[in-house]
Amino acid sequence: MGSASSAYRVIYLDVDGRSQKVVFSRFCSPCDIKELLCSALGLPRNTTIFLLDVTGAMVSVDPTMPHNSERSPYKVVPVAGGQLADKEELFQNVLTQVAEQFSRAFKINELKTEVTNRLAMLEKRVELEGLKVVEIEKCRSDIKKLREEMASRNNSFLEDNKKLTPRRDMPSYPKYHLSQETVEALRKPTFDVWQWEPNEMLSCLEHIYHDLGLVKDFSINPITLKRWLLCIHDNYRNNPFHNFRHCFCVTQMMYSMVHLCSLQERFTQMDILILITAAVCHDLDHPGYNNTYQINARTELAVRYNDISPLENHHCAVAFQIFSQPDCNIFSNFDPETFKQIRQGTITLILATDMARHGEILDSFKQKVDSFDFTNEEHVTCLKMVLIKCCDISNEVRPMEVAEPWVDCLLEEYFMQSDREKLEGLPVAPFMDREKVTKPTAQIGFIKFVLIPMFETVMKLFPQIEAAMVQPLRESRDRYEELKQIDDAMNEVQKKKNENLTMGGKKK
Repeated sequence: MGSASSAYRVIYLDVDGRSQKVVFSRFCSPCDIKELLCSALGLPRNTTIFLLDVTGAMVSVDPTMPHNSERSPYKVVPVAGGQLADKEELFQNVLTQVAEQFSRAFKINELKTEVTNRLAMLEKRVELEGLKVVEIEKCRSDIKKLREEMASRNNSFLEDNKKLTPRRDMPSYPKYHLSQETVEALRKPTFDVWQWEPNEMLSCLEHIYHDLGLVKDFSINPITLKRWLLCIHDNYRNNPFHNFRHCFCVTQMMYSMVHLCSLQERFTQMDILILITAAVCHDLDHPGYNNTYQINARTELAVRYNDISPLENHHCAVAFQIFSQPDCNIFSNFDPETFKQIRQGTITLILATDMARHGEILDSFKQKVDSFDFTNEEHVTCLKMVLIKCCDISNEVRPMEVAEPWVDCLLEEYFMQSDREKLEGLPVAPFMDREKVTKPTAQIGFIKFVLIPMFETVMKLFPQIEAAMVQPLRESRDRYEELKQIDDAMNEVQKKKNENLTMGGKKK
């Protein structure tokens, strides 16, 4: 099961009849974990392996794999590799050529030279300036980050092409039988999203498409749906916040709003399909650094999309790159005109998640809400944009024990960005600076001036969300305000204590 608090995972392997303990960070990628397991068994790092439990059941190799004990170690089974088929080898050669063309087009070699020069300057600084031990360690860490960035950028195009099809075949994605208790809980905003591993979340998403009648009404191939969801999972990065669990969180909240607000009575099934699919795809391949960073750093995405919602445009592009793969196209049975409607509707909703457009979208909805017309296409589109915005930032609607770990994850991602901005000499937002922000200060303003006004506006159309969504937001605001008062009081006590120590020192 998933965990919000543990930073490290421990598992035990059966190595020639003896138990081998393996420890790894919960931020490790499945690829890193696989290489670690291969090293533990003395296998080549690129060996394809399966992980089996004591019952012979297959275990997914990822940071959320279940704990075991020395008495029930996992068994690693290597799979012998074969030569690529002629077509696969030809396809790989074509991919390599495309990657080389992209490298030339986007000047990867120039970037490599520039970053290498910068690394040389930093390393020279470490050697010549006699920095303090702490500063030297920080500088070395910065050098390591730059090297990793250079390597990832140099290989990004080829890797992205590889990720457009699922990395696992269908048999390794088991179908979980959800209990009636889970089925009922999945429909509510109080659902605990931390209690599920990736395969279970995939099965829950699959259930949502079936339960809403989307598979039946639109003749979606169930196997294609499985492959598509697998590919979606593979194209979310292991960021602290913007990861596959966040995708699941947003989609589950949208599902709960469909039930809570009886949206299937007001919307067409096409609208429901667009709402759920946009929620699933809304943060695909998020790099962990927001639009402000992309624009200020003049990244490839910012240049490509002319500084206009670069991340959201990228999420849309990746989504429809995946749909372009026949094995992952859940819309393959749709006629061109219907697919065009779905494509436009999905793009509209994903672009609406750019918080830079928050005021514009909410003001437009406020102008319509008092005389809202569900037969007016413009009104319905505006409402759908507001609904996906609500779901995207809905963590504080959930119970405190579910919502609070998300704040820690978000701050961790913010601090990673602000540290990088400081290193690169870019502007740093105060709410992302680890030296200036606290959990209460981060949340109070956001809840008071963003979340509550938006949900209260939606409440005018759907009064039933007050108890289930708006009231939890008010309680969360009050709790963080109390925490801030406690923090302020403690800071004042410390301040007076420091002043007394200073005065005592002067008297001496």
